[in-house]
Amino acid sequence: MAESAAQPVPPTLPVTFRPTRTRVVLLGVGLAMFSTITAIALLLENLGPGERISFVFTAVLLTSVLVLLSRPKVVADEGGVTVVNLTTTRRLEWAQILRVNLRPGDPWVFLDLSDGTSLPALGIQPGVAKQQAIGDARALRALAESRGTGTNAH
Repeated sequence: MAESAAQPVPPTLPVTFRPTRTRVVLLGVGLAMFSTITAIALLLENLGPGERISFVFTAVLLTSVLVLLSRPKVVADEGGVTVVNLTTTRRLEWAQILRVNLRPGDPWVFLDLSDGTSLPALGIQPGVAKQQAIGDARALRALAESRGTGTNAH
């Protein structure tokens, strides 16, 4: 299918891109797991206070991992882009983003930067919601092309 010669219209800023379905699943599973493990700790009659606390601590630890996995997002505003991955946050000016890539088989978007490096942006990932990720990648690409030094690349 041939693409239109007209540039896509960039979204209104600020805009946040995140894998919404994945986030809902991770947080839902985390809440269910925390509730279940805590309920078991409270319902088992032969557990002592220390054992109950260790059950709840384990539930908190496991839920924290799922919350961490639900953290990624990409926030675009007038000044640039903030990429929030699992454990890192990086602020980029529009001029630093040369290209926005989401190729078939990529687990998430990659940003080619002016310093010659590539930054993964886990906030746009096609795993569960492929069409949303493609639309988000196109929107971010349109923003980078209209606001920075980006090229019309795919």
